[in-house]
Amino acid sequence: MSEKMTNRKIAALETKRKLLEAAKRIIREKGLINTSVEEITKACGVANGTFYTYFKRKEDVVFAISHDMFREIYEEAQNFDGPFMDRLAFYMVTFSGHIERDGLKLCQEWVRNTVDPDLVENPYDKEKLRMDNDSMKGMIQKGVERGELRADTPIDALSDALTDVIYGEMLCWDMSGGAYSFEERTKTFCAMFLPAMLKPYLNGNAE
Repeated sequence: MSEKMTNRKIAALETKRKLLEAAKRIIREKGLINTSVEEITKACGVANGTFYTYFKRKEDVVFAISHDMFREIYEEAQNFDGPFMDRLAFYMVTFSGHIERDGLKLCQEWVRNTVDPDLVENPYDKEKLRMDNDSMKGMIQKGVERGELRADTPIDALSDALTDVIYGEMLCWDMSGGAYSFEERTKTFCAMFLPAMLKPYLNGNAE
């Protein structure tokens, strides 16, 4: 009985994965507004009702697509082999690069559906800004714990400012219609301005 349940769970996870992959591919091309549930399920070879087993509404697909990826990016950055400045730049650039590779339309849909927190139904995305800010804070906190940053480093203020930079860059990229590379814009920021922001707080072994 338990093996049956296990097989059923595996099959369910595989179906959800297929729905997410199909949705990502179609939304990248057409945008969420022009994508139908029927189109997504047809691409997976399942019935329309199957979609609603996993998602309450079409918009939830956009939220689910990025759910685990940003946690993985954070963990990868914390384990990145290099000094603090390199780890933080790696986190910010990888964060931006992931969004860019997922596509402009997907990012625009996410922004459109989360810009007013009172209209967000998905509990994960109600907390997305706070979670991203906490991840930035975690990066800086780890630098303090490792002795790479001074103990009096203003962790909250720095994490707020850097999260504002990433989100501001993302919004500008959306508004430009993808006229330039979001990832490259973040690389430029990290190369030209991040060192000056952090210099007052760096210990000698962190540059």
